[in-house]
Amino acid sequence: MRIGILGSGPVGLTLGKGLIQTGHHITIGTRNPAREGLQQWIKQQGQQAAAGTFRQASEFGELIIICTSWVGTKKAIEAAGIWNFKGKTVVDVTNPVDDKGPDEKGRLNLLIGHTNSAGEQIQAWLPPDAKVVKALSCIGYKHMLSPNFEEGSPTMFIAGNNPEAKQTVVDLLNEFGWNDVADMGSIEMSRSIEPLAVLWTAYGYLNNSSGHAFKLLKK
Repeated sequence: MRIGILGSGPVGLTLGKGLIQTGHHITIGTRNPAREGLQQWIKQQGQQAAAGTFRQASEFGELIIICTSWVGTKKAIEAAGIWNFKGKTVVDVTNPVDDKGPDEKGRLNLLIGHTNSAGEQIQAWLPPDAKVVKALSCIGYKHMLSPNFEEGSPTMFIAGNNPEAKQTVVDLLNEFGWNDVADMGSIEMSRSIEPLAVLWTAYGYLNNSSGHAFKLLKK
């Protein structure tokens, strides 16, 4: 599959590497595709990888992954060309937090919640037939691929309105090594999934850990 990734930070590059390893072709969309570090990364990945503008990535992708910082997400979508999202599955990996990072107690500051979410807002910004699926927002990027823990396989929570799009995302997650995926329902459930990033970060800050994840225990 051809996949466009909006965002060239650690999350975008981690997912890009995983997608290449599982046989997909990717284009990383960013404000500065000529950046030396990014170009070196592209060369290391081989012919299945390319870097371009946000628009080039969205045009390239049959599926689009959004992993920009929240404060830059709307501008990235606009730069990508909203029409390029028509009819496509869009994986929303964002969390609606500010760019300040954790405070002195390890807490992230959610900018929206309760009556809205990043997942819902992205769905509203895009054409009505774009199929947004919330996923991969409740785990650190170091464990997005092959999430193996001594205690067992962690759970990835997803949400979205289109069953076929969610199945496509589940298939990708399975390729990444996520064997336990919990479908939480419609895109509005992003309001409950996104705060898990706050909890994940706070635990990591208090326990000097990045090697933890959420697990849904089933009786």
